[in-house]
Amino acid sequence: MSVQESDVIDFIGTDKRTGAITLSISDHLDWQGANEHLFIRQAKLNRYVDFIESGDIYEHKRPISGKKIIIQVIGRYNPPDEAAEFYKHANQALPDLNVEVLFVPSLQ
Repeated sequence: MSVQESDVIDFIGTDKRTGAITLSISDHLDWQGANEHLFIRQAKLNRYVDFIESGDIYEHKRPISGKKIIIQVIGRYNPPDEAAEFYKHANQALPDLNVEVLFVPSLQ
């Protein structure tokens, strides 16, 4: 599973420290084509948001009512500045869902 498979939820779990529900996106792509990479990442993120908004998440992870949901992009390569703006805008668009989007560098 990877960021390129926009119709798949890569990983779903629970953060043992906070109890937050985590949805993870596995991103192995480099940033040579930054605009294309961001487009691919946005399509994947949109699928994750649909998964939450539609209620499908409740079929896979219970109980989650009232819990924070974190969408973490686990990336092999550190993102450029454009990606930081991407996360900022994504987080501004999702406050009603109690969702946070963040980048997590992978352990290579």
